[in-house]
Amino acid sequence: MAHTHFAELLDLDAEVLSDYHATVFAWVGATAPDRPHVLDLGAGTGIGSLSLARALPGATVTALDVDEEMLGHLRHKAEAAGLADRIRTVRADLDQPWPDLGGPADLIWASASMHHMADPGAALSRAYAALRPGGVLAVTELDAFPLFLPATDPHSVLERRAHEAMAAMRDEAGLHMHEDWAARLKAAGFDPVEERRFDIALEPPLPAAGGRYAQLSLERMSHGLAERLSPADVASLAAVAAAVPQRDDLVVRAKRMVYLARR
Repeated sequence: MAHTHFAELLDLDAEVLSDYHATVFAWVGATAPDRPHVLDLGAGTGIGSLSLARALPGATVTALDVDEEMLGHLRHKAEAAGLADRIRTVRADLDQPWPDLGGPADLIWASASMHHMADPGAALSRAYAALRPGGVLAVTELDAFPLFLPATDPHSVLERRAHEAMAAMRDEAGLHMHEDWAARLKAAGFDPVEERRFDIALEPPLPAAGGRYAQLSLERMSHGLAERLSPADVASLAAVAAAVPQRDDLVVRAKRMVYLARR
């Protein structure tokens, strides 16, 4: 999938799953003191940076990501939102020693980034060291992108099979998708650790962006699985992806875990 399409997919996730995101940001934001220093680890297109800057009017946010193109997208969005003076971007490989971040953080946000780390334990230890005493690390993780086809759709079996194949690819690539994050956080020194599971179930009709969100997600799988599924299955998945923007029966089924850990 093209880089710009992946950035769009991240933004669509925030738009379509807005209720979930609003709940999580309200919960996380309530832990922060006045005028907090916030770090966004693996900031991507800046959903966390922008949302926390809005939720915490006195906050300054440092957004870190290894991808300069993503950081450029984030800066553009921050300028458009009138938040450029409170959000700065830093290009950083979080698997390496972290750069100077301007003093201890009050809140660290890590959304779907910890599973990408080569050594999650080392990354969590660096996060612990970057926090002031009493500061909070919020980790959100997912097992897969959502399912969109209703159970009555004959292609729903193919969609689930494609998700299983993508999960196998992530495991083979060494992504840490099945970690016990609560145990990892405690091992890094965090205590206490709160966790909440969100079972997301949106029924039709989806928000206006739902069709595009489904299309990009299914296209991502059809492109990524060209060597894993049969040519017929890849073609079917691509055809389903092309048709979903016109459908009014799509659903969203997803699971997300959120951990709040205090130093």
